[in-house]
Formats: sequence, structure tokens, C-alpha cells
Amino acid sequence: MFGKSKNQPGVTLIAQGAGFDGNLQFSGELFVYGRVRGNITGLGDDAKMTLWHSGVIEGDICVPRVVIDGRIKGDVYASGKVELAEKAIVEGNVHYELIEMQLGARIDGQLVHAGGDHGSGSNVLPLPERKFVHG
Repeated sequence: MFGKSKNQPGVTLIAQGAGFDGNLQFSGELFVYGRVRGNITGLGDDAKMTLWHSGVIEGDICVPRVVIDGRIKGDVYASGKVELAEKAIVEGNVHYELIEMQLGARIDGQLVHAGGDHGSGSNVLPLPERKFVHG
């Protein structure tokens, strides 16, 4: 209609104050400033999703590259890189190939390395039990 191919990746935006209910598939880049209730899938190896600090996603995310600075209630599956900014809150597991996490980011779940061979696939080990000596 406007001279562009239907398969050409672009930019998708969920604005602050806007909400989307349902599963969302995109190619190119997705910016979420508002709220999404549903699963998000990035099509293609170059797909990237950015969740701003004002954004909330309730559902699973399956996107090669993910930047999070808002709140996610669901699991994250990234075949590439996950970046967790200081206001990121993930209530679910994060599956990643590469990860970058800033001070203040929070994950209420497990970190699972995508190519890892760590038994159950998790690279998160419990802290050793500390014994305090009172003296």
C-alpha cells in the first residue's frame, strides 16, 4: 500500500498509557512503554525488544535480543543478549546466551544459560551455608 514489502522489518511501539491484550509477533524492533498481556515473539534473528521503565509485560517473551528496564511477569527466552537495566524486575526465569545486569535489577526466578551443560541447564547455584561464630 505504501510501497514497502510486507516482510520488511520495522519498528513497533506500545506507547505509555496504551495496553495490548493478546499474543504479539513482530519483526525488527519493539518498544514497550505501556502494558502488554500476552506472549511476545520476535521473528528473525535480528528482532529486538526494549521494555522501558514505565512498561509492564504479563506473558512470556521469546526474542533474540531483549533490553529490560520495566516489569515482566513471565519467562524470558533470548537466543542472543539480555540486558537488565537498573529498574528491571523479572518475575520468572531468564534463558539467555549473553547477559548484562546493572545494579538494582531484580530477577525472581532462575538464570538459565542457553548453551550451558550444567546438569539441569541452570547456572545458578545456591549460596554455601554460612556458619557464624559468636565470640
